Amino acid sequence: MPELPEVETTVRGLRPHCLDQRLAKIEIFQPRLRWPIPDAIRQLTDARIESIERRAKYILMQTSKGYMIWHLGMSGSMRILDAADPSPAHEHVKLHFSNGQSLRYIDPRRFGALLFSDGDPLQHKLIATLGPEPLSDDFNTDYLQQQCKKRATAIKQVIMDAHCVVGIGNIYACESLFLSGINPKTRANRIRKVRLQRLVDSIKQVLAQAILQGGTTLQDFTRTDGQPGYFAQSLNVYGNQGECPNCARPVKRFTQAQRSTYYCSRCQR
Repeated sequence: MPELPEVETTVRGLRPHCLDQRLAKIEIFQPRLRWPIPDAIRQLTDARIESIERRAKYILMQTSKGYMIWHLGMSGSMRILDAADPSPAHEHVKLHFSNGQSLRYIDPRRFGALLFSDGDPLQHKLIATLGPEPLSDDFNTDYLQQQCKKRATAIKQVIMDAHCVVGIGNIYACESLFLSGINPKTRANRIRKVRLQRLVDSIKQVLAQAILQGGTTLQDFTRTDGQPGYFAQSLNVYGNQGECPNCARPVKRFTQAQRSTYYCSRCQR
């Protein structure tokens, strides 16, 4: 599933190709993804793309006639191709630009979304209640401590809760907890502040590194140029069926909230 680094990579890849382009034509081959695509999307023909930003895992594409709000779901990706190029498999939306290029939205499982907003997209009902961005100053030790004080659930579930902090998916939660030396089963309200500081620092480090390396490719995520991300080469514990890179003890795997969790029982307490 594309997570925050993959979505940020997509946004950065789209900007050079899409900004200031006029939408010459909009083709919708699949009218329903996770939700029906609003009719207002079809009315954006002749609009100009003015900005492309990210909030959590949503891509906010501002046009002169309103916002397209994209979500990549579990298997979505975007490609920039010549408008005359044939459609890739599972292509559901095609935006034709006035310069002859096109943006293709591809989604085999169709769990992604394309929505519309004629106002502030940050106030959209799917976005307004989300927690802070993990790489922002709003996500800090004091904030995380306040969130943890009222939660007796496992710390991994807390940092994966988008209402607490956005964009920390399963892979990045496992990696951040490993770097901070915290057992993913530990109750959030029992973790001392000094350890939460290490966790905040680790989350920021892991996500920043993943963005620099182009996101993680484990199954079907690719960047806008069709090339995979490279962060999978840097994973310490996630998907590791062998030894801990620190102490050589076998990495353990268990199911937590219906997701696979990987950790080292010696290095993470």
